[in-house]
Amino acid sequence: MALEWVVLGYAAGAEAVMVLLLTLPGLEGIRKGLIAVTRNLLKPFLSVVPFCLFLLMDIYWKYETRPQCESPDSCSPSEYLRHQKSIIKSQRNALLIAAALVFYWILYSVTGLVVRIEQLNQRLKARRD
Repeated sequence: MALEWVVLGYAAGAEAVMVLLLTLPGLEGIRKGLIAVTRNLLKPFLSVVPFCLFLLMDIYWKYETRPQCESPDSCSPSEYLRHQKSIIKSQRNALLIAAALVFYWILYSVTGLVVRIEQLNQRLKARRD
């Protein structure tokens, strides 16, 4: 199961880097290439959404089927520690899922805005000439 989380982490990281590159000022020379690459990658990155839903269901299933240790006295110390680690990992993975989905949404929105700005700049340039 660790490979799935690595893939999701790399996808979220790639989305974050693309958002950063699209929003950095001073990259006007390569902006058209960045826009083209980002627009071409939006559809493959859409697969992140069902992948995140699958992983979210996996977290829920693990949450429902884990042993219950409400207090340190009800379980042995090793079981209680394993229970606490499981909860922390689930919280971390849920944050990773949320980050991947938010970064995809931001990337989609920023790409749309940058494309619209480029179109408006071209219109403005055509009217000036």
